[in-house]
Formats: sequence, C-alpha cells, structure tokens
Amino acid sequence: MSHNSSPSASAQLCYENVTGSCVKTPYSPGPRLILYTVFAFGAVLAVFGNLLVMISILHFKQLHSPTNFLIASLACADFLVGVTVMPFSMVRSVESCWYFGRSFCAFHSCCDVAFCYSSLFHLCFISIDRYIAVTDPLVYPTKFTVSVSGICIGVSWVLPLAYSGTVFYTGVNDDGLEELSSALNCIGGCQLVINQFWIWIDFLLFFTPTCVMIILYSSIFLVARKQAKKIENINSKVEELSGTYKIRVAKRERKAAKTLGITVVAFLISWLPYMIDSLIDSFLGFVTPSYVYEIFCWFSYYNSALNPLIYALFYPWFRRAIKLIITGQVIKDSSSTINLFSKLA
Repeated sequence: MSHNSSPSASAQLCYENVTGSCVKTPYSPGPRLILYTVFAFGAVLAVFGNLLVMISILHFKQLHSPTNFLIASLACADFLVGVTVMPFSMVRSVESCWYFGRSFCAFHSCCDVAFCYSSLFHLCFISIDRYIAVTDPLVYPTKFTVSVSGICIGVSWVLPLAYSGTVFYTGVNDDGLEELSSALNCIGGCQLVINQFWIWIDFLLFFTPTCVMIILYSSIFLVARKQAKKIENINSKVEELSGTYKIRVAKRERKAAKTLGITVVAFLISWLPYMIDSLIDSFLGFVTPSYVYEIFCWFSYYNSALNPLIYALFYPWFRRAIKLIITGQVIKDSSSTINLFSKLA
C-alpha cells in the first residue's frame, strides 16, 4: 500500500477543508462507470447467487445431506462478503476514499478477513468429506454424519470470527508500526496495517488448510483413476448387484469431488495473489501501489461470486432448483419434497 502524498494546491481531497484529508485520485467518467459496473455485478452475483444456493439446499429436503449443509454454510460466507464487504470496497476502489468512518473501517476489515478464512475452513472440511466419500463410499454415511457436519460448520465460523475480532479490535495488528499506520491512514483512508508477526500467522492460517486440501484432492484423483480402471475391467454380465451399487456410488462421489475440487482451485487462484503480496509487502514497508492492491482485493472478492456459477455449470439439480425458485413454485406446500433428480440424465 502506497503512502499518501501531501496535497498540492490543485489536488482534490476526500474531505475538502479538512486538515489531514487523503488526496483523492478519481477516475474519468468512462473508466469510473466501467469499474462501478464490474464491481457492482460481482456484488450482485455474490449476493443473489449464493442466496439461491442457500435457499435450494435448505428448502428441498432431497438436498439435505452433510456435504450440502457445508456448501450452504460456505454460500452464507460468500453471501456476507457480497453484503458487508464488496459494496463498500467498491466505493473505496473507485473513489479512492473511505467515506464510512474509522469504526466501520475496522468492522469492514474484520468481516473481510473472517469470511475469507470461514470460506477456506469450509472448503478444507469439504475436502475431508469428499476424501472419505471417495475412498470409502459405503462406510462414509456412518463417518460423516449431519452432526459431524454441524461441528465442522461451527468451527468454520467461530475460529475465523474470533481471530479477526481479536486482531482488529485489540489493536495488536499494528504493534510496532504505529507511526507507519498513522502516516498511511489520513482522513478518508481505510488501510489497516498488519505487522510481520500477524502476517506470518495469516500466512500459516491460509496455507495450512490449503496444503491439506491439495494433498486430499490429489489422493482423491489418484483413487478415482484406480476406480475407473477397475470399473473398465469388470465384466457387466457377471458383476453382482452389490458390485453394481459400489460402482454407481463411486461414480457419484467422484463427480462431486471433481466439482468441489474445481471450487477449491478457483478459491486458490483468486486468493493466492493477495496473500503472497501481503506477505511480501509486510517486509518491504507496504510499497505496493494502491491500484495493484485493489486489483488483488477484487480478484479475491470475485471468488464469492464464482461458486454459484460453478454449481450452476456442473450441478443439474441446482439449475432445476433455480428454475423452481424463480418461477415461484417453491411457495407450494409440497415443493420441498420435489425430486430434483427425477428428470436428470
């Protein structure tokens, strides 16, 4: 993050006639309209896309499963990013000023960090769920139950909220960097400084679950390849009924693992640039230009809008659920028991 230079006589300020105001660097009308359109589209997609995911899973009883409850909770985290983070970041990014006060700046940053780690923890637990489902599909229902899923959801919310609240509301994030924090945060700015200790904690909190997911999904795809080869070698005329059931279950679990694996890859691609830049920037004195920082931020924010698109692309049941919701058929008394898979190939 770059330092704010002293305002010149002709410079625009975030707050005119206010001593210590940040310098405003507005875009021209054309780029400004484009940026607002792109950012607003991401926020709207994050809000309504994830709302559709939550309504689909919670309304239709056929979708009530441990994995889907985790997906609904993940959608809730992405939905909250679209509600509490993206709209205000949109104004900050385009106007280059923060007009919402210092208190809300801390709250905004707290939500930003908390929901990021909540998404990450959800994805990590989902990868564990998929690993068990693919490697041992017949025993899986007794290992990963709804109650286990509930515990995972609780951990995925409580730990990130406790961590971000502790860091941003106790002031430990800028211990030893008070002078730099004061210099960076003029009136109309929202750039919370995080010292190297907490940057390292962030780094570990991000990459430890990331490594777990990479290892588990690598194992999943190795197992899936072995299962595919076994299926090819089975003579359909002599296979037993139990064997047929195992094949069907294995295929279903591999498909779900593949889709959720794509979700994980999308998350990593979206967040890695921001996390790596934050780590490097803390050792270089926060020299990343503000526009580069904003690009990395929005790259990560847009991840919250990607997941519903991934589900719509790979889950036929989600597309049918969206149709039922949009056409208003969910208000019927019997709508919760509709078979979303009956018309699927």
